[in-house]
Amino acid sequence: MAKQKKRSSPPTIRPLPEKSEILEFLKTSPQKTGKREIGRAFGIRGAQRVPFKQLLREMADEGLIEGRRKKITRPGHLPPVTVLSITHLDEEGDLIARPEKWESEEQPPLILVHSGDKRARESFGVGDRVLARITKLETPDTGIPPFEAHVIKKLPKEDRELLGIFDQLSDGSGIIKPIDRKILREWVVSVKDSTDVKDGELVRFMPSKGPRHGPSLATISARLGNPDEQNAVSLIAIHRHGIPDHFPKDVLNELDTLPALTLDKREDLRDMALITIDPFDARDHDDAVYACEDTDESNVGGYVVTVAIADVSYYIDTGSKLDREALKRGNSVYFPDRVVPMLPEKISNDLCSLREHEERPCLAVTMHFDKYGDKIDHRFMRAVMRSHAKLSYEQAQMAINGQGDETALPLLEPVLKPLWAAWRNLLKARAKRHPLELDLPERKIVMDDQGRIKDILTPERLEAHKVIEEFMIAANVCAAQTLDQHKSPVIYRIHPVPSFEKMQSLAEFLQTLKIKFPRQEQIKAQQLNDILLKVKDTEFDDLVNETVLRSQSQAEYNTRNEGHFGLNLQQYAHFTSPIRRYADLVVHRALIGALGFGKDGLEERQAAKLGTIASDISDLERRAMAAERETTDRLIAYHLADNIGASFQGRISGVTRSGLFVRLSDTGADGFIPASKIGNEYFYYDEKRRSLIGEQSGETHQMGASVTVRLVEAIPTAGALRFELTSKGTFSKDFDKKPGGQSMRGRRTKRPENSAKRKRKIKHANKRTAKK
Repeated sequence: MAKQKKRSSPPTIRPLPEKSEILEFLKTSPQKTGKREIGRAFGIRGAQRVPFKQLLREMADEGLIEGRRKKITRPGHLPPVTVLSITHLDEEGDLIARPEKWESEEQPPLILVHSGDKRARESFGVGDRVLARITKLETPDTGIPPFEAHVIKKLPKEDRELLGIFDQLSDGSGIIKPIDRKILREWVVSVKDSTDVKDGELVRFMPSKGPRHGPSLATISARLGNPDEQNAVSLIAIHRHGIPDHFPKDVLNELDTLPALTLDKREDLRDMALITIDPFDARDHDDAVYACEDTDESNVGGYVVTVAIADVSYYIDTGSKLDREALKRGNSVYFPDRVVPMLPEKISNDLCSLREHEERPCLAVTMHFDKYGDKIDHRFMRAVMRSHAKLSYEQAQMAINGQGDETALPLLEPVLKPLWAAWRNLLKARAKRHPLELDLPERKIVMDDQGRIKDILTPERLEAHKVIEEFMIAANVCAAQTLDQHKSPVIYRIHPVPSFEKMQSLAEFLQTLKIKFPRQEQIKAQQLNDILLKVKDTEFDDLVNETVLRSQSQAEYNTRNEGHFGLNLQQYAHFTSPIRRYADLVVHRALIGALGFGKDGLEERQAAKLGTIASDISDLERRAMAAERETTDRLIAYHLADNIGASFQGRISGVTRSGLFVRLSDTGADGFIPASKIGNEYFYYDEKRRSLIGEQSGETHQMGASVTVRLVEAIPTAGALRFELTSKGTFSKDFDKKPGGQSMRGRRTKRPENSAKRKRKIKHANKRTAKK
């Protein structure tokens, strides 16, 4: 008789932690803590993940925790070591400080500075910045701050101009309150420096050294006028989000010591007809391309593509002041009226900009593709190049279409046609790869000379855009593959697979449109593409594209390779824009080190910190996106403020219990319609259908539906628009008056009326529905 196999007992599922246990863990954890770290500490796995996330959301709603996915803290939490600003002396003559940055809505705590011996006390005073170790006083006396700080070292004053609002005082002097709300200090401006400055004016100022035990002083360097004007919007967003927009003097001083370009150990690509193709208004050019037919007889119909990228690492040494400033910024930030660059203009717009007919250092990759667009091999090189031409996307496209100008037309046969032919081969490989093919228009705000909106455009998506994009993706893949092959540390650009919960929600929504979608753990981009193809050119096209986009995870930088779901690639790293992204600069250094291209490769001290760097630059990228979005919303609100009462066409872009979000078709502006202002009946929220539905008539307002609205309010300072709905929703013949979705928790969208009046309204609504 065969021996029966012993069944293994199922794994023990640990219960979810108590809220108090999570708070204690956050209190004692010495490092940055996010959802992943908390989950790992309490053994959260499998089916526990969903209730665990719900528990954290509940704690956030209760105010017990705050922060983002990767950084969760207790509100008002002070780290054990932090930077303090010494603000004043108390009645006893002791120095009192506050944390320099404070992200909680609670009042920042006062901190008693333990200054040690007399010599230490004389070394710093009011207005100074210090790095200090924080101790919580268990039983503080009444009136004594609850924390004590032991100073580790005095920090240099930041040589950085700030932005603030000037408040005039009665004696003619003034106080400047910083725009960045995380900065908890105010600066005094003397009577002499306050001349002609108006109360409430936006000013740029430089903090200056004041008396040791007196207030912090400042000198106004520029008056910027009314903070409510359009031309101040991006500046305010920059400073409100803490984005550095001026380079300190010690950083700029390093520009005088940058090395001259030499051919030493570089390949010579100056005779290769590399060209740049960029937006017509681009100021820097960090990538150039060239393609030709492969002469190898074994690769008939194949092409050789070269992508050359500015060699920024040649000028930026690891750990230099330029490098530290670039890491502090993380990326360049783009606003309609200005750019906040990651690197000073001498580098971004000169030494590392691949200018036409000028020699520049580059890191290049040559890729061999067969006639089906599959890559056969690739090779990186450190080289010197000379751009043979500078074209805009429009110029290149016009030449391909047979309408080239005097600059583009001579390049048509030798350069442009081979580029397009190679791209068409790559399209075959792209079609087999099935990346996510979302179709969402991008709008561009055009400003006039006075910093006001001149126009809002939806630029046409040209083949020229797709050609360059596909070559850049291929080069990025080569970078990731090469670094993996050499087992080099690397920062990947990852896009995690959408969560099962989001795919479940998407499937439920698609079901309301009678579209079937598989409910499974691992989804593929191709399955989403099949859905997008089904709705293409139908009334649901925009709606489904928007919903699929919202179901995606957020792309980020990470030292752990999780692949890129949207591009459907197993290995991907950013290589092609080191002028404007710090991640690309790190990848360049890693390639130089792995391939033996020089001594300025990735150093061990930076390699050891790549996990932290990846997390930080992901956060900085989100900061930039938030500032850009905030600026766009405010500028459009200013633009529309003179159109109160005007009607617009739009689509419902979001549905909540409290109302509808509408995106206007011509400007892309987003506004809100409160549920209480919709129709003459009660509306309830159906989460599965993403709809508000009339309780009596069944009138339905669903996400993605076309609507006509009237603008009733514009608040430019908040970037907020309020609309009134002037078009009707849809009506279903088989509507059941019993609400099938979630109720509005007992809240009514209209004021209660007496029963007779309400019955008349219901009767009238039913007659109107019957006629329809």
